[in-house]
Amino acid sequence: MDRALMLRRTRLAAFQSRVAMAPASAANPLKISGVRAWTVREPDSGSTYAVVRVDTTAGISGWGETRSVDAEGLAHARSILEGHSATEFEVLRRRLTPQPQLQAATNMALLDIVGQAAKAPVYQVLGGPTRHKVRVLAPLTGQDDAALLESLQKARTAGFRAFAAPAAPATAANSGQPFALANRKRLESLRAAAGDAGEFVIDCGASLTAGDAASLSAALEHLHPLWLDEPCPLSNLAAIRKIASERVTPLGFGRSLYQGGAFQDLLRDDLIDVFRPDLALNGISQIRRFAALAESNYIAVAPYHTGGPIATAAALHLAASMPNFFIQQIPFPASDSARRFRADLAGSIENAVDGYAALPVGPGLGLKVNASLLGKEVA
Repeated sequence: MDRALMLRRTRLAAFQSRVAMAPASAANPLKISGVRAWTVREPDSGSTYAVVRVDTTAGISGWGETRSVDAEGLAHARSILEGHSATEFEVLRRRLTPQPQLQAATNMALLDIVGQAAKAPVYQVLGGPTRHKVRVLAPLTGQDDAALLESLQKARTAGFRAFAAPAAPATAANSGQPFALANRKRLESLRAAAGDAGEFVIDCGASLTAGDAASLSAALEHLHPLWLDEPCPLSNLAAIRKIASERVTPLGFGRSLYQGGAFQDLLRDDLIDVFRPDLALNGISQIRRFAALAESNYIAVAPYHTGGPIATAAALHLAASMPNFFIQQIPFPASDSARRFRADLAGSIENAVDGYAALPVGPGLGLKVNASLLGKEVA
């Protein structure tokens, strides 16, 4: 590259950085005045997640969520966010990238603030909606086939029509046909219980060897699962390439990714059919950036989500802003009390009707959070 051009680009980048991170004017009503966080534990299910609130001088507060927040990370986030405008959500997101969980939560919260100030849902701020309802997926829970069938019946009664079932465990590495047969029987029994409208994802949790992943893909081809989720670790792209080239069962990857380089490796080698970015690691803006890359490669996006209802609200807005969105995973706790807790915490945003959830209609994320249920505040 021409040396003069390199110098000009360097000076421009430095100038843009100074302008973008200049302290917000005291008159700016959306100036960030505080950041708080709480650790939430659901009854019975034992599921935990962290809720983050960003406050502004205008009295508007935004909500976000991630997996966990500690005191040191929260203090660092305050040092970056306070004094700046909530409208700088993209610049502030980049400054928090080394802390992906806080980056994700504060990105949701800042977009919530901007939407409330604009009196518009977040998906409209982001140029949507691309759809008027969101296809949803319920992960099934249970240690054996009987428990999974019970979980399926509850989720089906609650309005879900697509389900994520855990793969039957392999007894040993490269266990071959017995492993494949056990999974085929599991999926056949679940499909029979779900009826003609039921569809399934097989969640492998990145726990299989390449050989077992290939056997599983072959055994389930005729049952047409939506995809195999994380069949094996991403550390061996050559093995994944072999599975992808030999079988037609779609493959889903991406739950551990929060940087673009690793995702581009998957795209470059044509190893992925469904991209699964984790909401708790990426937030709204980063997943939209991933989705733009995925769209140019004809890859569908189905965000991964195991947290609480605030992240569910963010996921619904995200879905409405992405042209290549496929389906959204929504946690479905086994216990009635845990599901009631989630509804009491953030409203009835996780309801499904015939496999779809409605878009939130209020400004921002459209939430009314019950602060009395938030649990212990992070100091």
